[in-house]
Amino acid sequence: GCIGAGGGFIITPALMAAGIKGILAVGTDLFHIFAKSIMGTVVHKKLGNVSGTLAVAFLVGSIIGATVGGWINMALYKADPLLSEMFISTIYAVLLGFLGFYALFDFLKSSRGGAGGDAHGGPSGATGLSVKLQGLNIPPMISFDHDLVPGGRRISGVIIAIGGVFVGLLAAIMGVGGGFVTFPMFVYVFGVSSMTTVGTDILQIIFTAGYAAVSCYVINGYVFYTLALGMLIGSLIGIQVGALTTKVVKGIHIRGFYAISILAGFVNRAATLPKKLVELEVINMSKAVVDTIEYVGTIIFWVVVVIFGAWVISKFLFNINKLRAEG
Repeated sequence: GCIGAGGGFIITPALMAAGIKGILAVGTDLFHIFAKSIMGTVVHKKLGNVSGTLAVAFLVGSIIGATVGGWINMALYKADPLLSEMFISTIYAVLLGFLGFYALFDFLKSSRGGAGGDAHGGPSGATGLSVKLQGLNIPPMISFDHDLVPGGRRISGVIIAIGGVFVGLLAAIMGVGGGFVTFPMFVYVFGVSSMTTVGTDILQIIFTAGYAAVSCYVINGYVFYTLALGMLIGSLIGIQVGALTTKVVKGIHIRGFYAISILAGFVNRAATLPKKLVELEVINMSKAVVDTIEYVGTIIFWVVVVIFGAWVISKFLFNINKLRAEG
């Protein structure tokens, strides 16, 4: 609710760390994210953070990507379940590491320079890449951020759809709604404000995660419904608290916690790789060493997650009177 991600980069690693098979964790998380995002979109729609045209263009590409990604995961699992686990963990480690360090560098740079966000969550200036992409006049053109920029910004729907293909592919493989990828893509590549990104992202997650969950995992029996229900009950509160918090914190702070949370997921999955490589007989290390590495990675992961959660809840509670006054 706070950073526009469905939470897959937290939930899937957590389920795998708890001993759930990778493919079952992926399917369960996708199913839970699909239902949770419906709640999140309702909240963000009321807050005025949703751009329907951006979401539709993005979904055209994400459905294609999700179809291909689901097929890849099914094929790997049928070939070798252990290879599937290794593949999912490796994708997580590489992607979260890249995104996390990039976002952290951007956050630190923006914090020092004072250019990184206002109370409404938008970066004070667009990146060079986003300016170039918005300058490409490829029909159909989509306008957005009218409340932040006079006349709004414009970008080609074709470019948005291409981004959707990439996110859909990752969503089906990793068991995520793609929010942790969509956030930097929309903000840094497309030049969309953080607040519009958060709401629009959660809207597209409904369809991307829903399609991937049903077409790839539900029909093949890879969904743990009891776990999904438990996560949904907690989300009833969490998604609303997180979404409302975006109204009382600066965009730069949201980007900072986004970076830290992503890096926590990176550490968690990277710490499991030595054990997976030993099980696949690729490397030779003692069981005590690989178990220790995995344990330390899990502890670091949960410490960061708890701190992030405490920060969001505290911001919500300290500003509850202000939120009530706003309606």
